[in-house]
Amino acid sequence: MTPDRSCLERMEDYLGRAGVAYEVTAHPVRYTAQGVAQVEHLPGRLVAKVVMVLLDDRLAMIVAPALSRVDLDWVRESTGARQVRLAREEEFRHLFADCEVGAMPPFGHLYGLPLYVDVALTRNPVITFNAGTHRQTITMTYTDFARLADPRTGIFARHRPAA
Repeated sequence: MTPDRSCLERMEDYLGRAGVAYEVTAHPVRYTAQGVAQVEHLPGRLVAKVVMVLLDDRLAMIVAPALSRVDLDWVRESTGARQVRLAREEEFRHLFADCEVGAMPPFGHLYGLPLYVDVALTRNPVITFNAGTHRQTITMTYTDFARLADPRTGIFARHRPAA
């Protein structure tokens, strides 16, 4: 099934209706959040990556800075789940028909998913994330993001210092 519109179009419509200022940036294809940070000349702490997990057999989005590594034990502790594991692409691909796999924006509610954001991202003035492709990002204030996405926050990732 092909979507009626792209993820970027969906996001622009959603953010526009919410009256939120944002910026779309195009860049060469990058498949990792760290690669996006490098090509866009941004500190990795400002670029968000989405990691799909299963919390007691329920899909959820964990969002963490590009320079971090999601710790599944910490996710289990912070969410209260009994079992946590990384989701396989075939388990979530169908939910994101308007996105390239691995380039989903961190707006779980738009896809019927719970959203968990690592507290490190809450300390930043802005957040940059994939706009549904590996070639475009959206940057907006973290305050606007949090207001719209209404994430649960916690300590979900181990952070590496910026080089």
